[in-house]
Amino acid sequence: MNWTLAGIAAYILVQLFLGVALTRRIATEEDYLLAGRRLGPGLGTFTIFATWFGAETCIGAAGSVYSAGLAGGSSDPFGYALCLFLMGALFAAPLWRRGLTTLADLIRQRYSEGLERMVVLLAAPGSIIWAGAQIRAFGQVIAASSEFDVELAITAAALVVIAYTVYGGMFADVVTDVVQGFALILGLGLLLYAVADAHGGFAALLEPVDPARWAVFPANGNWLHTLESWAIPVTGSLFAQEVVARVLASRSPRVARGACLLGGALYLAVGLIPVVIGLAGPRLLPGLEQPEQLLPALAQHHLPGILYVLFAGALISAILSTVDSALLAASALVSHNLVLPLWGDRLPESAKIRVARSCVAIFGVVAYLLALSADSVHDMAEQASGFGGAGLFVVVLFALLPPLGKAKAAASALFAGIGTWILGSVVWDWATPYLASLAAATVAFVAAGRWEARGAAEPQPYFEEQREEA
Repeated sequence: MNWTLAGIAAYILVQLFLGVALTRRIATEEDYLLAGRRLGPGLGTFTIFATWFGAETCIGAAGSVYSAGLAGGSSDPFGYALCLFLMGALFAAPLWRRGLTTLADLIRQRYSEGLERMVVLLAAPGSIIWAGAQIRAFGQVIAASSEFDVELAITAAALVVIAYTVYGGMFADVVTDVVQGFALILGLGLLLYAVADAHGGFAALLEPVDPARWAVFPANGNWLHTLESWAIPVTGSLFAQEVVARVLASRSPRVARGACLLGGALYLAVGLIPVVIGLAGPRLLPGLEQPEQLLPALAQHHLPGILYVLFAGALISAILSTVDSALLAASALVSHNLVLPLWGDRLPESAKIRVARSCVAIFGVVAYLLALSADSVHDMAEQASGFGGAGLFVVVLFALLPPLGKAKAAASALFAGIGTWILGSVVWDWATPYLASLAAATVAFVAAGRWEARGAAEPQPYFEEQREEA
């Protein structure tokens, strides 16, 4: 019997049981999408940590640091941790006080319904594509631990994630995030202890590391490249629906702020485990052809039996917590901001929940189909992260600042950001396309906003004034 697969299966079934069991707590759309806005500090902190901590944080960060030293961790964990700190310190409380259900509600309040729909069409596909990439990674973990075919493993993975997200909504997502968060900490902590113990202790593990590998910023690197590598995770993810939903689901602005700050601190602390192992990686496994295989290779060597099952559970936890959050984020945007407005206020709460659940199921199937296209999912997810991200950041940022610019300014920023990013990354292959799109979106918003303000300040002709008075 394959005990590793049996342990993984048991762990997955626990997630499924929790998701189904929590269905009875759902009575309204707000319950389904925002857990009834009742998250306290503990649940809020762990769900933000687990949602942010994806498989790329475990595997990708270790591989990047293995190849480039500490500078390879600019995105993970340092950039994404900074993103959470900024959200908690500056934006969590203002977002919570607006009484939103999704980020697109802010766009409607501040600009227009047309911009609201445009933002949904920009943000939702990225979440779906990213969910597909994570489902693919989930299937590969199962396939590597068993004799299952990869496609069969992907199918099983998709069914489980779709099922418990459809049934339980945000609250099931949050509760399973707590389980997944503890599994992450336990699995990665066990691996770090086993690796350090096998090499003479923690200090002995890091003492031989080349001092050049400790540099957070490359000594001879292009400063624009460095700025780009930090801008993408910080500004590109700051207003992601996945984290905004958890802010809005908190029971008070103070809880929302604290959950982001504590979640960011926990993310950074646990994210340093792959970083530490990556720093020592060239000595532990020199000449590794695929650096992203560093953690799995060390786990297979140092963690026998049940301990390896716990590590596999950590990887699966990172994946599950990302997939369910991505599917729920896409569903919230599309169901709440695109589909339900077609009926106005005529639908009862039970019908609203059915619409949201249907969107989760549909998007889960789409993500599953994307996961089957193994060679293209990673590239598609990378493209989706950049497409529209800079413009969306600028539009949301100005929506929370003192009034400048209206719908035309916001539309100008979105189009300028998208157009510049396409030119820089697809047509001309610029070195820093995201920075260029961020600058273009900012300039477009400010210029159009000033033009709108000047137009509004111009005196109206006499007959227009008389018409308004009449």
